[in-house]
Amino acid sequence: MIKIVRSFVQLPVDNHNISKQTPSSGLEISASRHFTDWLQSENISLAFTTYQTSRLLLLGVNPGGKLSGFERLFDRAMGLYATTDRLYLSSKYQLWQLDNVLLPGQFYNGYDKLYVPRIGYTTGDLDIHDLAIDEDERIIFVSSLLNCLATVSDRHSCTPLWHPPFISKVVNEDRCHLNGLAMRDGKPAYVTTISRSDVVDGWRDKRRNGGCVIDLQSNEIILTGLSMPHSPRFYRDKLWLLNSGTGFFGTVDLANGKFEPITFCPGYLRGLAFWKDWAIVGLSKPRDQTFSGLELDEKLRDKDVDPRCGLMVIDLNTGTVVDWLRFDGIITELYDVRVLPEVKRPMALGFQTDEISRILTLDPVGEL
Repeated sequence: MIKIVRSFVQLPVDNHNISKQTPSSGLEISASRHFTDWLQSENISLAFTTYQTSRLLLLGVNPGGKLSGFERLFDRAMGLYATTDRLYLSSKYQLWQLDNVLLPGQFYNGYDKLYVPRIGYTTGDLDIHDLAIDEDERIIFVSSLLNCLATVSDRHSCTPLWHPPFISKVVNEDRCHLNGLAMRDGKPAYVTTISRSDVVDGWRDKRRNGGCVIDLQSNEIILTGLSMPHSPRFYRDKLWLLNSGTGFFGTVDLANGKFEPITFCPGYLRGLAFWKDWAIVGLSKPRDQTFSGLELDEKLRDKDVDPRCGLMVIDLNTGTVVDWLRFDGIITELYDVRVLPEVKRPMALGFQTDEISRILTLDPVGEL
């Protein structure tokens, strides 16, 4: 049995009542009436990353039935992937593996998951976006800087695996802004790019309608005309994605190469996860010139609404938003979101304080 020794005290960054200011982060959280009830009834928690404010955030429900929030700082936290007992997280120049050290039924200060950074790969600033684990348990990630899919290396920054057919060479020039990765049956299946440009920074000129989806099996572009697409995900035999420059969540008609919009969300969309009949979509507030001049601006004006940062829970059967979570204050952008099944209240260790040196966990005694 795993044993925790020299345990540290509980951090104050937890159990923030919604709609109350959280002094530790300058963050105000508000949620729909039944958001916490939904997490509790489904026995799930959520993990997500914030781009500009460098946070890994974990949301669950505490024993009192209120929202439990836990944050850790990782410089420019972006790509996120979750397995039963593990999180993978990309940061500015590293990629981290965080392992849960609690057994089923074990708790640490009231938390039923304790994620500890165990393995870190120093990659350099590859601008890692989406990441996943394939059927061989290999880490696969998108390097926007190199315009390629890659995996970690025990000696170098990474091992490039694939690049779009229109990219002439793998070089550290963000040309097409490759960003999204969809897995299918344990294999990389689809990617999204902002453009088909083959010159450095060329994607910025094609933000409004230059986005495309590439089928990795055929190595062909199967959909064009998107506006800054992100977060492709294959779920229930459908390819879903966020057409971020328009604010629409929808599906890709693989037979006809068309994007079918389902739900408009008032924000710049990044981060998509699924649970049963629901999609969880991440929203960000538009930032500077990168997000200006898009159809999203026009949609927000037409609907007389300000852009939001937060999460929306969408019913896949009706396309309606059934629950939501909203951030105001220091957090203005999200990148990725993941569902943690059968997790009530997760926490993690980080590097900003010394508790990571004080919490020791042991395997059972082995043999020489």
